[in-house]
Amino acid sequence: MSPAHPAVIELAAASDASEHRTLIISLFAAFVVATLFITVWAGRQTKSAADFYAGGRQFTGFQNGLAISGDYMSAASFLGIAGAIALFGYDGFLYSIGFLVAWLVALLLVAEPLRNSGRYTMGDVLAYRMRQRPVRTAAGTSTIVVSIFYLLAQMAGAGVLVSLLLGITSDAGKILIVALVGVLMIVYVTIGGMKGTTWVQMVKAVLLITGTILITFLILLKFNFNVSDLLGTAASNSGKGSAFLEPGLKYGASGTSKLDFISLGIALVLGTAGLPHILIRFYTVPTAKAARKSVNWAIGIIGAFYLMTIVLGFGAAALLKPGEIIASNKAGNTAAPLAALEIGGGGDSTGGAILLAVISAVAFATILAVVAGLTLASSSSFAHDIYANVIKKGKATEKQEMKAARWSTVFIGIVSIALGALARDLNVAGLVALAFAVAASANLPTILYSLFWKRFTTQGALWSIYGGLIAAVGLVLFSPVVSGKPSSMFPDANFDFFPLENPGLISIPLGFLLGWLGSLLSKEEPDKGKYAELEVKSLTGVGAH
Repeated sequence: MSPAHPAVIELAAASDASEHRTLIISLFAAFVVATLFITVWAGRQTKSAADFYAGGRQFTGFQNGLAISGDYMSAASFLGIAGAIALFGYDGFLYSIGFLVAWLVALLLVAEPLRNSGRYTMGDVLAYRMRQRPVRTAAGTSTIVVSIFYLLAQMAGAGVLVSLLLGITSDAGKILIVALVGVLMIVYVTIGGMKGTTWVQMVKAVLLITGTILITFLILLKFNFNVSDLLGTAASNSGKGSAFLEPGLKYGASGTSKLDFISLGIALVLGTAGLPHILIRFYTVPTAKAARKSVNWAIGIIGAFYLMTIVLGFGAAALLKPGEIIASNKAGNTAAPLAALEIGGGGDSTGGAILLAVISAVAFATILAVVAGLTLASSSSFAHDIYANVIKKGKATEKQEMKAARWSTVFIGIVSIALGALARDLNVAGLVALAFAVAASANLPTILYSLFWKRFTTQGALWSIYGGLIAAVGLVLFSPVVSGKPSSMFPDANFDFFPLENPGLISIPLGFLLGWLGSLLSKEEPDKGKYAELEVKSLTGVGAH
């Protein structure tokens, strides 16, 4: 089957939704109003810096586990992975495995020591035994860059999703949607702080799991719960035959694509433990035991979700032709909503329209909750690390610090709107994998060295953060993600000198190497007494905030 023209498919999706436009808009509006109400309610209880940054440390392990799940199960998980599986079969399914396995690294190496050692941000841990101003500046810079990369994916997902639902085909309309999401995100964080954001994430996690269970059940019901039949139909419908269910469709065509697969795997598995918006979640619980418990809950919830994304992706491949998916969105980001429409009876049926509206509203909820968490992480790091401890040299009042956090939220919102408009046609799972690579290159080496290596110095931390950050971002800028391919951010330009789409294979080892080399070459003598204090504190929780 030759794929229909993109405009035809988009118009078809628009007309499918047009008869039920009122229902769709009502569901969206209901969710936005409900979350704004939660945000305003939480905002009234946000009186101190501890409330704004860490929700007053009042959340239980289960509540925080639910919120972590809400933070982690992003538009990449719901839209991007389903799209990647629908288009590339087995190779797309690797995202599900990578995102899930990554949690073991976070649980075993980072969650408990970080909760014991820090107060509000990653910079607190580094500054404990090193020179405050340079390491806090580096940590704040890294946090903001990683968060903006992750925000790109959410903004791209929002533009695609709402455009499909409301029948918006113009670029200007899609950019307007990205701007609307950015404005809502700024409102959530400036008013609600961590308390509001956490409650929104909990509500969203419940909605997302419920919606995913529903679609998974309906897809399996369609194939009489015969998984073999589902996979066989997906393979034949894809036009690729048995190759669709085997490795190599995306990452086996050449030596370069095999290296890209290794690079992606390393970035996914190591990236979670360095993601700022996940790290700050460990500070919202009262004890290290609760932090560990919250990660256990998160693993259970996230594990179940990623198993279901496999059904969503192969279900979309079985129900839709690849041409339909690509024509609606080049990167496949609309595969899950289109599968929901199809499984409900198609565009002409009320059932199809209701399912499309529900799943899209859930996905939109996902985006809003995740962007709020990301923005909070970066604004907290700017206000607490850079403004309060570097610019004001530790003399800022709580009121001044919270004001700085709110203004930085506005600035980060504007930057992410501008970049999100450019990234609207890229696969959101791929964009998130880039954020993972940057986090694993700049943040993870520094956190691990700081917690577990007594010879680590300020110079080592700076080399690791800035070196990993510059390497990862620089390689992305000169990769096929940005130019040189029809699916690139700038398809007509050609400066893709670095052949891999994910920089992790080069930038992550480089981040670790630079941290080690910088410490060995440093003239600074590590403070072994401070390291011993940090070791006791991180492992036992004695003296933790």
